[in-house]
Order: sequence, then C-alpha cells, then structure tokens
Amino acid sequence: MTPAIQIAPSILSADFGRLAEELVSISEGGADLIHVDVMDGHFVPNLTIGPMIVEAAKRATKVPLDVHLMISNAEAFLRDYVEAGADMVSVHAEAVTHLHRAVQEIKSLGAKASVAINPATGIDGLDYVLDDLDMVLVMTVNPGFGGQSFIESCLPKIESLRERIDKRGLKVDIEVDGGIKVDNVQRVVAAGANVIVSGSGIFKTPNYADTIKNMRERAEAAR
Repeated sequence: MTPAIQIAPSILSADFGRLAEELVSISEGGADLIHVDVMDGHFVPNLTIGPMIVEAAKRATKVPLDVHLMISNAEAFLRDYVEAGADMVSVHAEAVTHLHRAVQEIKSLGAKASVAINPATGIDGLDYVLDDLDMVLVMTVNPGFGGQSFIESCLPKIESLRERIDKRGLKVDIEVDGGIKVDNVQRVVAAGANVIVSGSGIFKTPNYADTIKNMRERAEAAR
C-alpha cells in the first residue's frame, strides 16, 4: 500500500511574533503535520526553540506536531518534548549514542519514533532499527538554517531507502526536509518520499493554503 502524502510546514520559517496565528493559518490551510525544528547551537550551528514553544504550539493547533531534535544528547530530553506535546520525535543517528534505546524510549513515552540522517550519512546504519521506526527523516540540506538549497545527491539515497523499506514490507514513512518547494516536490516524491517538510517554500508565499494545495497536487502527480 502506497503511503499517503503528508505536507509538514516547518515553523522555523514562520513569524514567531505571530506564531499562534501562523499555526492557525497552516492548520486551516491543509497541513498534515507541523514540523518543529529544535536546535541547540552544538550539534548544529544555530539555537532555536525548547519545550515551552512546543507546548504553546500544541495549544494553538490540533494538527500533530512533528518535532525534529537537532541536538546533542537528545536522549536526556525526550520526555520533555513528548510531555510538551510532540506526537512524533526525530532523533539524529549522528547525535545519539544508543540509537535503539532512544527509539524505544520515544515509543514508550507514547510518541511515534523517527530517525533523521544528514546528507552525508548513509542508510546502512538504519538496518537494525528500521523495523521499530514509524518514519525516517532524510535531510536534503545540512541542518542548522532554513532557506538552504536542495542537495541533489540525496535523491538516490531516498530511492534506496524506499526500496529497502518496501522489500522488507514495512510501513515506514520517508520524510524529506531541506530546500523543498512547489517546483521540486515532484522529484522527491518520485524518489520515494511521502512526508514533505517545507519552511520558506510555504511561509514565504502569499497564500499558505494555495501553496500547500499546489504542493500536494504536484506530489500526488509524481506517484
């Protein structure tokens, strides 16, 4: 069964002075997930938000929160983010010492579990946790900042990952994050992705609902 297309606007590109309004706009505009980028200034060269913003976002929308932890020692903060309202938590394979343990903890806390991999990270290291995952997040930019350009060399990795998931008969979503806009969403979906993160590709457009609708239509056309 082909996994459903899901559009996940990244609030990293939202106007934080009007965050509640922005969340309402993308929720009413058709977002399937709200992507929340958490950065610690250590694992990635930027500092963003903590559990309090996740908690505030949870109050502002009923759309599930997809929380991406780009932080060192993520294991120490899993409970904080799930209790704040994360419905899905992604931890980086490169930043977690005991990946299987972290995945199991996320699930024990009641959230869905995802593992994120950077552009230069291969997929072989996922083999021993893939059966336990709800999603794999493939970064198509180097994490840390919004508005970067899509890294073309990541497309074959998405294809290989989809082939591996399908061969094992798993129901694991492939999320792609980084430089995705209306004009290139078809390519990542054709490669095998079904969860599309877009920050500036949505928030820097004049009408969020129209952009999400257009992105979804192009994604569906690529299947």
